[in-house]
Amino acid sequence: MGRKIFVSYKYADDDVENLNWWENSTVRDYVTEFEKKLENSDNIYKGEHDDEDLSEYSDDTIWEKLKDRIYDSSVTVIFISPNMKEKNRWERNQWIPWEISYSLKEVSRRNKNGDSLTSKSNAIVAVVLPDSNGDYSYYLENKYCCSSTCTTHHINKLFTIIKKNKFNLKEANKEKCSNNSTVWYGDCSYIKAVKWVDFINNYNYYIELACERQENIEDYNITKEV
Repeated sequence: MGRKIFVSYKYADDDVENLNWWENSTVRDYVTEFEKKLENSDNIYKGEHDDEDLSEYSDDTIWEKLKDRIYDSSVTVIFISPNMKEKNRWERNQWIPWEISYSLKEVSRRNKNGDSLTSKSNAIVAVVLPDSNGDYSYYLENKYCCSSTCTTHHINKLFTIIKKNKFNLKEANKEKCSNNSTVWYGDCSYIKAVKWVDFINNYNYYIELACERQENIEDYNITKEV
């Protein structure tokens, strides 16, 4: 089944592993790789293309264009990168939180016939990109403090709206680790995170899992506001 997919990302973040030896990569290059994969599938890419130039437009016009694309999508993929958050700017003055907020809201619009159509909250999956050293531990860090081992998510690297939709399953299976941290089991986050290396080789699998979570969205405490 084909999906309409919007991608939210920090275009110029270059603290990511190079995809080719002959040039430095940015997050946009990873988006392009994903877009190429979609070209050979039934899925439809609804994000901006690399050859689009929106610089001549005002922020309001750009936002209206982005809203049109998000409204017409059913899945949002977030690319997490080391510098996705600009430290010296308010979150409300950055694009990604608004894109996630709009993805999660149920928005009503009228079609050409004047009928009101309401979108559902998008399914969402977060894809963690490797940093410039090829490492994921800036966000996903393996821990060995308990017998089963676990993975720490450094959620402070995320925008608040993404962070609040992590570990938000209402009836979660969790326990205390020996170091007093909380270990969560199963699909405990509406916005689940996956490494790029796993996602790009089997992206349909992770998108369909996100769609299953969307079908059970009532099981999660969803934050929709920036």
